[in-house]
Amino acid sequence: MAIVEFHDVSVDFPIYNASGRSLKKSLMRAATGGQLGADEQGRVVVRALENLTFTFRNGDRVGLVGHNGAGKSTLLRLLSGVYEPSTGQAKIEGEVGSLLDISLGINGEATGRENIYLRGGLLGLKRGEVTRRLDEIIAFAELGDFIDMPVRTYSTGMHLRLAFSVSTILRPEILLMDEWLSVGDENFKHKAETRMSEIVQSTHILVLASHSRTLIENTCNRVIWLEHGQVRMDGPPKETLGAYFGGAHE
Repeated sequence: MAIVEFHDVSVDFPIYNASGRSLKKSLMRAATGGQLGADEQGRVVVRALENLTFTFRNGDRVGLVGHNGAGKSTLLRLLSGVYEPSTGQAKIEGEVGSLLDISLGINGEATGRENIYLRGGLLGLKRGEVTRRLDEIIAFAELGDFIDMPVRTYSTGMHLRLAFSVSTILRPEILLMDEWLSVGDENFKHKAETRMSEIVQSTHILVLASHSRTLIENTCNRVIWLEHGQVRMDGPPKETLGAYFGGAHE
């Protein structure tokens, strides 16, 4: 059983080199996301998330909406363990997998085959598990003999096919996504869509950040609207998306 419980969770980023009122005023003019303040030492602090309280349970398909800088990516990174709460309590039970940056760890000088092991290691897979699934990954990527060539010789599409093929072999209990992944030409896109659907169906909890109303309507059963690092609304897709998009489809 997977579960995510947040109680009054906030995330602060101190700006250590912020000095003087002019810089703070400049930051306040430029900031579109979190809130600016100061900590006990007088340092400028950006509060990216503030007092988030919610619970995700098995079967939840949660869409995250909000303008750029609203805190969606910060929340995904908090759920993935990249960030720790500055205040509040966060409880996450279940294996977490993320498709936030599928090219992370890909080395241009290494071959495609070597990069499968590198990327697999970053995903938490043991070498034996990668070896067991190596042929499956290579076949899915459709790279042919290029699998033993340095990735720097790949086209952008080939690079993405390799990264996608490795990153989507996992079936985590909690899946985090920043937009829907669709890569390659039309034939490969069909394969990619099928695999993405399989992953979403198999995961216990999905958290998907997107600007697409249609995607969230078709995928999610709950939507959280973030604004300036706070929950503006949390409810069924029809109600929350209607309020966020003003009742107008994209």
